[in-house]
This record gives sequence, C-alpha cells and structure tokens, in this order.
Amino acid sequence: MAGRRMMLLLLALLLCGFAGPVKKDRYYYEKKGEIVWEVPTAEKKIALTFDDGPYPPSTGAILDVLKTYEAKATFFVVGNRVERYAELVRREVAEGHEIANHTFNHTYFTKSSDPSRLNQEILRTEEQLQALNLDKPTLFRPPGGYYNEAMIRKVRAMGYTMILWSWHQDTKDWRKPGVGYIVDKVLNHARNGDIILFHDYVPGSMQTVEALKQILPELKQRGYRFVTVSELMQSSREMPIQSKD
Repeated sequence: MAGRRMMLLLLALLLCGFAGPVKKDRYYYEKKGEIVWEVPTAEKKIALTFDDGPYPPSTGAILDVLKTYEAKATFFVVGNRVERYAELVRREVAEGHEIANHTFNHTYFTKSSDPSRLNQEILRTEEQLQALNLDKPTLFRPPGGYYNEAMIRKVRAMGYTMILWSWHQDTKDWRKPGVGYIVDKVLNHARNGDIILFHDYVPGSMQTVEALKQILPELKQRGYRFVTVSELMQSSREMPIQSKD
C-alpha cells in the first residue's frame, strides 16, 4: 500500500512538472475576474469610456452629444485635471455618468515602477473627487493599459476593479486618425458587451466629438443601449469567455 502511494505521489509530481507554469494571459485574468476587457452578454449593451479628461474644449461637447442620444458613459479622469476643471466633473455626475480613476498625473507603470507611487497617484485622484463631495470610484484604468502583478494586487487592495477595453474597440482617437477611421472602427466591430475606448483629452482635435455624432445614432438604430461600465458588468454573463490564444 505504501509503495502504491509513493508511486501515485511521484506521478502527481511528474504531471505538475510537465504542466509547467500557469500562463498569465488575458484569459487567466478574465477568468479570475481581476481585469475586465469586455462583458460577454446577450443584451445589446455597450459601454462608452473616455480617458484623460476633463478637458474644456471637448468634454463639454461630448456630454452634449451623449445627452442627445440618452447615452451614459464612464469617464476615467486624471486627477490634476479634476482639480483644474471641477465643474466638468460635476456636470458628468449630474448627467448620470460614471467617474473612474485614471491616476493623478497619467503616469505609466511598468514592471520596475515603484508601487508606492501608484498608491499616491490613485489616492491623490480620490482626494480631488472627494473634495467635490463625490464618492470614491470603484473602477481603475492604468494609463496606456500597462499592468503587472504588483499593480493588480495593489488596485484590488484599494477597492478597485481594473478595467481595460475591448481589443477590437480601440479607436486610437488620441492619434487624430480622422473622423471616418474612428466611426468605421466602432461601427464595423460593434457587438454586445463592448467596452469602447475614446479620449476626451486630445488637444487640437474634435474628431472624437464629430465621430460620436455618427456612431451614437447608428448604434441606437441597431438597438444598442449605452451604459456605464458598472452597469455593463451587472449584465448576465451568458456567453462563455474564450481563450484569446
């Protein structure tokens, strides 16, 4: 009996060895619920997200378009701009949009970045929002989409869910690629549960605003509703997550 147990133990150890380390790819983090790229759902819901604002030349105009089409969105705000343009943040909240954390200085974090700096960047943005009597956000998006294990642990410990975006819905509007490019990118790839990446801080460009004027009525005609990321995450996950390999 002891010999058989030893053989089974050796077999288990060998199998573990052959299996190798766990591949921590997008599928791994999605399955654990540690990062959200999109939300598989049978419902015709899409989350519009805007990074890097608020910014007076474009944020107000974006809010006007959203209001016209009864669209709700999530704004991943940069803390130092919240400090300068508080009235725009107040308007976002008053009109039913969601505010999320995008660091204080739009700092990129790599594997070698100081974890304490991430803590400061998140907290300083929280402080700016709380100074406006707003609730602490629950969603965080790392600038540039860069993340690592230490960041994931820190963000979760601070009470946040990390949100990225659907890979097929990166409009790259920060590059000023042209209104037509932005429109085609969204409309040609739209599907249930998308999280679309836009920016409301693109100095010298109103391409995102003009693109939204074409995107929203078309998607609304197709039956889509525009919701906050938090509402989208509450949708039933009826479609299984597939490996992106």
